[in-house]
Amino acid sequence: MPASADAPARPALPLGPALVAVLALLTAVAPLSIDMYLPGFPAMAAELGTTASGIQLTMTAFLVGLGLGQLVIGPLSDGIGRRRPLLAGTALCLLASVVCALAPTVEVLTGARFLQGLGGAAGVVLARAVISDTSRGPAAAKLLGVLMIVSVVAPVVAPLAGGLIVAQSGWRLVFWVVAALVLLMLGGAALWARETLPRDQRTRGGVGATLTTARQVLANRYYTGYVLTFCFSFAGLFAYISASPFVVQNIIGLSEGQFSLVFALNALAITATSAVSAALAGRVPYRVMIGTGLTAAGLAAAGLLVTALQGVPTAPTLVLLAVFQGSFGLVFGNATALALGQAGRHAGTGSAFLGFLQFALAAVVAPLVGLRGELTAVPMAIAMVVSAALAALSFVVLTRGAPAAVTAAPGVLEDGPVGDGTPATAAVGR
Repeated sequence: MPASADAPARPALPLGPALVAVLALLTAVAPLSIDMYLPGFPAMAAELGTTASGIQLTMTAFLVGLGLGQLVIGPLSDGIGRRRPLLAGTALCLLASVVCALAPTVEVLTGARFLQGLGGAAGVVLARAVISDTSRGPAAAKLLGVLMIVSVVAPVVAPLAGGLIVAQSGWRLVFWVVAALVLLMLGGAALWARETLPRDQRTRGGVGATLTTARQVLANRYYTGYVLTFCFSFAGLFAYISASPFVVQNIIGLSEGQFSLVFALNALAITATSAVSAALAGRVPYRVMIGTGLTAAGLAAAGLLVTALQGVPTAPTLVLLAVFQGSFGLVFGNATALALGQAGRHAGTGSAFLGFLQFALAAVVAPLVGLRGELTAVPMAIAMVVSAALAALSFVVLTRGAPAAVTAAPGVLEDGPVGDGTPATAAVGR
């Protein structure tokens, strides 16, 4: 049933299928906005009269907006609730998508991409916060796993669709398609997204209270460790995402359609491991799955650097890329669940800092992998190795001794609501 804009205070309730579907679609906005236009990079550079780095800067602008938006919207939602920021942000994303489709210059496109990311941040940060409001333990991990699966299934479909669109109708139609999808998501959010943060659980006190909450969250070493594990892993993955159109098309020599197929097959790897991770939640320790994924990523990145230094990448490079990407299916959902578990009732703030750092690091990586031009894979491979090493270091050093637990939604225990609103913690592994 449609929710009112100002739902009365009430205990957190389980999420219904319609709301889960809406959250999953909103989470898909970011990968769709990124991956659908990747096949058009070379054509965009030619039409807009810019370089590879200039086009990659449009991605950087989107990522900066996505990161800053989460940093603002997450804490804001802890104070005023989740629903209103969700609707406002999605509406801004829709407007910016239309401007992207009409952009006459790369400068206009870059500015519109920033606003698109700023608005799209609402769906990303608030989907995680809503789950943390209403779920805990294995249930929270599985729901976060569902969001992760959607966020990696989207890249399977997006480049394939983007490649067909670019080949048949040009890159501008990609942004019209994104605008139509965002409009659909906005309608779904208006109909089914209810308020999940009761009034008596909201942060009061304005900016001062927000800063105090932020200090409390960031002072937790375990939270910071899991966030850095997630974010450095994502930076490594984004080094591949940002550089792959040029590496696969300009260096290996595949066509736009073939690149889309390779990109989709690689995304299937992380889709499969994300599904396995969600299925194993509550049965296999989260930290074991994270450690396994980080080890595989580090080995694959090292292999990619060796092949890049030896010359033109060949078929083994494509295999290593699939292994590298697939390994993070064991990392992302589990690290997110453990990080937000440490944030407790301040899930909006915890989700905001995770999302901000995630996309801030990705924004730094995106232009760096193109600094030496379009005919070398070495910068991409170096970025992957460094990112994987930093993720592993954060996990080993900062989360050592952390309880593998996920904090319950405020006021919720295994057997039902509690009267004092004290967050409960449920162990899900060791």
